[in-house]
Amino acid sequence: MGTEIELKLSLPRAALPALRRHPLLIDAPRAGPTRTLDNCYYDTPDLDLQRHGIALRTRRHGRRWWQTVKCAAPSTGGLSQRPEWEQPFLAAFDFSAIDDAAVAKRLARHRDDLVPLFSTRFRRETRVHQPDADTRILVMIDTGELVCDEAREGICELELELAAGTPLDLLHFARQLAETLPLLPLDTSKAERGYRLFAGLAPSPAKTAPSPLDPGQSPVEAFRALAAGGLRHWQANVAGAAAGDDPEFVHQLRVSQRRLRSLIALFAPALPAGMVSQWRALLRDNAASVGDTRDLDVLADQIIAPVAGVTDAEIAALGRLAARIASAREAARSEGRGALDSARQGRLLLDFAIALDTLPTNNLIGAVDLGAFARLQLDVVAKRVAKRLRAARGLEPAPLHALRIALKQLRYNLEFLAPLLAGKPLARYLKVMARAQDALGFIHDLDVARERLALEAGDDAALQRATAFVCGWHGPRYQRLCRRAVDDLRALFKAPAPWQS
Repeated sequence: MGTEIELKLSLPRAALPALRRHPLLIDAPRAGPTRTLDNCYYDTPDLDLQRHGIALRTRRHGRRWWQTVKCAAPSTGGLSQRPEWEQPFLAAFDFSAIDDAAVAKRLARHRDDLVPLFSTRFRRETRVHQPDADTRILVMIDTGELVCDEAREGICELELELAAGTPLDLLHFARQLAETLPLLPLDTSKAERGYRLFAGLAPSPAKTAPSPLDPGQSPVEAFRALAAGGLRHWQANVAGAAAGDDPEFVHQLRVSQRRLRSLIALFAPALPAGMVSQWRALLRDNAASVGDTRDLDVLADQIIAPVAGVTDAEIAALGRLAARIASAREAARSEGRGALDSARQGRLLLDFAIALDTLPTNNLIGAVDLGAFARLQLDVVAKRVAKRLRAARGLEPAPLHALRIALKQLRYNLEFLAPLLAGKPLARYLKVMARAQDALGFIHDLDVARERLALEAGDDAALQRATAFVCGWHGPRYQRLCRRAVDDLRALFKAPAPWQS
């Protein structure tokens, strides 16, 4: 068995000439001629191999065929390490050389059920980047397409495979290329995209994964594991957010930035001060670049859309108001797409991956018990929420907004640290917090909407009446949710916290 360590990056076809002319590649020797690779991927009719994270393909190299088996591995910043078995293919599958018993057993069990699902055909140009005696990176430029019956999807990507050196060498090399090229770390393999094509599915927004914490980890190890998950969450939504078709991509991208900022604040005592200040600012600014888009999505879909006028004049004015917001929404999306261009996002993703890989530690931090560290940090954030809760007694917008932000940070922190806490008490605690957070979120959305609608209405009397009508329509719910959120949180904070029980 070999372990394949590679970093995948996507790029537009228009950038290929610039890639080939890059100073780091223009003199890099070629590793043989450019080849056309034909690949066929196999699975059972019910996709059992995919469910178990196994990819099986045959590949033609010139006149020879090869069989390759790969197992799924998480990609962080486009970088993945996964087991791989490759051998000649002689007209029939042979799984005897696979030294992972579970993988070999599953493949052998389904040998007679395997059918071809989809194929890829692409040209691969391979160069060798060898900056020193200890580092050797294969630079593979793949262009072609995925094919499944009549469906097709283009392939244009850069694959960096580590032949000698460390994974950090791959990240640094990719970052050097990304300085002048629109490279975006790619977290889906050709096989994963082929399965999606086979199923007829479009890319969908990705949500955060469950916490991977182990109680035996040090605070720095725990942060690195959680931050890697946050990086994957961010990376998985960038392309969809830049396309601007589904607002949920933008929402999940902003969630990824907020969660990473909360994570950095939570583990700040164990992290370098420079990293904390740098990345909290960068992530804040990155989220803010699409903030207007998200606010207008909410305003259009959740504030204006449910409201129905009664008279013809009301219906007409509401229609005009909705049209103005739709126009502003499209302008914000266009501006957001510019902020989310692949070049900028690619550099940020690679920089964050490098920051995680080079994160320093010391014996003092390494000796800190993660459970004790977590309880101390949760106490600090919970006290902040309690303070904001007392300030929100008057149900005024500004204190309620401050309460919402503090509550969100506490909720994120509890989700990060969930494997260290008692299950049932935590679940009940989170349920109440989620309900209060949803209520406070709607309250904030309506407060933002009131200001934005007044701005859009300007001196237009009909639009001013429409704005008042929309806000009044939501008024009873606004008041009800204000009181419910504050009452729920007061009761919650009188009970023992799940990290204290």
